[in-house]
Amino acid sequence: MQDTIIDPATDQPKYQQIIDAVLTGIEQGTLVLGQQLPSINELAGQHGVAKVTVTKAYEVLRERGVVLARHGKGFYVATTDVRTPLNVLVLFDTLNAYKETLYDALKAALPSDAALNVFFHHYNRSLFESMIRNNIGRYNAYVVMPHFNEDVSDIVGLIPADKLLLLDQTIPTLPGDFTAVYQDFEQDIYNALTAATDRLRRYRKLTMILSKDHFQYIPTTMLRGFHRFCRNSGLTCAIEDNYRDRLVQAEEAFLIFAERDLIAFIKQVNKTGWTLGQDVGLIAYDDTPVKEILAGGITVISTDFAQMGQMAGQLLTSRIRAKMANPGGLIMRQSL
Repeated sequence: MQDTIIDPATDQPKYQQIIDAVLTGIEQGTLVLGQQLPSINELAGQHGVAKVTVTKAYEVLRERGVVLARHGKGFYVATTDVRTPLNVLVLFDTLNAYKETLYDALKAALPSDAALNVFFHHYNRSLFESMIRNNIGRYNAYVVMPHFNEDVSDIVGLIPADKLLLLDQTIPTLPGDFTAVYQDFEQDIYNALTAATDRLRRYRKLTMILSKDHFQYIPTTMLRGFHRFCRNSGLTCAIEDNYRDRLVQAEEAFLIFAERDLIAFIKQVNKTGWTLGQDVGLIAYDDTPVKEILAGGITVISTDFAQMGQMAGQLLTSRIRAKMANPGGLIMRQSL
């Protein structure tokens, strides 16, 4: 068994943490068939828990047939067939088209007996915290999308690291051997805009529109990547907090995040009689099937969300802990 099996920072009952440690040890091969487990006194002393807590954990394992109790000798591993179905809490920020793609790919990559419950925190830190606190110990895997421009490591850290998978964004300040499948927002936007430089030079200016009035989540790292591109390319750039029709000017290009802003922008371009990709340029963020055909095709900066979901599902299924960047890039279409 691992050296440290009790995490005092989590709300998960200590007896359940002991059960999970035994099951994990068997699954990972560190506990083998017939191996003797530490005695109740030994385990209680090593990890500073009450003997009754260890007794309860061993009794649950005995009732499940995982361990065998031999009178006067102790407890032994009785079976290595301990794979338990995945019971997964999925905590997204909000629902939109690419989240459906991500979720469908995640679900498809999991075993057929896996159960998924999906919740949304809508960028509300209090709601985010309550959803995590209220569900500690109820699931054996937690897929969390921590979309906040503030440190939420204290909240996410309540989840045992071996049960946590961060999705789409990692948390640099979060300790522990957790799993993550994430975007490198700063480098991805820099690389994508660099790939579009020749097209962008046809325009006088590139403007990023943030949509703060309706809260569109944009990581601060993405802003750093945008600023770095503007400095290195020598292009004239600007950032606007919100979309307004009067911002749309001929011979300028725009990077737009919010779907509502995208539609308003296209309506304004049509109203003026301009042509996307000629009179004005448009880049959107996060690809969806609609953007492939809308207005003849919208150029996008996007990661592959189907690949992200598939990768996350494979890591959960294999119980492998790793941190993997899911690359993003530019999909060039008619709008630029």
